Amino acid sequence: MSDEPESSPEWKGERVAKALARAGVASRREAERLIEQGRVAVNGKTLDTPAFLVTPGDLLTLDGEPIASKEPTRLWRYHKPPGLVTSHRDEKGRTTIFDVLRDRLPRVISVGRLDITSEGLLLLTNDGELARAMELPSTGWTRRYRVRAFGRADEAKLAKLKNGVEIEGVRYGPVEVKVERTTPSHLWLMVSIKEGKNREVRKVLQSVELAVNRLIRISYGPFQLGNLEPGEVEEVTAKVLREQAPRSFTAEQG
Repeated sequence: MSDEPESSPEWKGERVAKALARAGVASRREAERLIEQGRVAVNGKTLDTPAFLVTPGDLLTLDGEPIASKEPTRLWRYHKPPGLVTSHRDEKGRTTIFDVLRDRLPRVISVGRLDITSEGLLLLTNDGELARAMELPSTGWTRRYRVRAFGRADEAKLAKLKNGVEIEGVRYGPVEVKVERTTPSHLWLMVSIKEGKNREVRKVLQSVELAVNRLIRISYGPFQLGNLEPGEVEEVTAKVLREQAPRSFTAEQG
């Protein structure tokens, strides 16, 4: 029998998708796609499964380039302007946020996404596990948006959104909508959600006959857009990150 404790992470190793996430290469889900594409190798052998366990002595590479060991977790607030894609690669050749930030930040991934026409607060981190913890609905973080839309606000219909809604077979959780201002041509709304499914705000408002033509995320959990100008990026201090990180992440780190 080995003297090595069975609970030792060095002995058991770590799933390769998790190792890639911790190194800030991609989220676990995206890391699994990289493996499926044959782009990840350990000690020169291309992997075909995300279940592979890596240990500290293994050489992990992506596209033949070594993956650096995990650095201290960092987080940035970024004011995404409209017109940029929140993706590392775009099949249509459109400019991505990572194209414009390449010379200003280390390798980072986004916490959730904003579609190409949306703007406002986007969180970026070098730690895929932190991104995952921040995105989980169980974390309970609220995402708030200022929304400009065309249409007439029906208070009764808006109130029903608090109970969630099903659209084309997809169930969306509670959505809180407050009318801030109306004009002859449009209205401004404050919308709060906790899940962040694909184009959720636009689809939910469309279900009550409101057409979104501008969407600005102003907060994500405890983090605020504040006075960041479009295109500006600012790092969250280590102290604030320690205080505000989701419990699920801090517990795992401990």
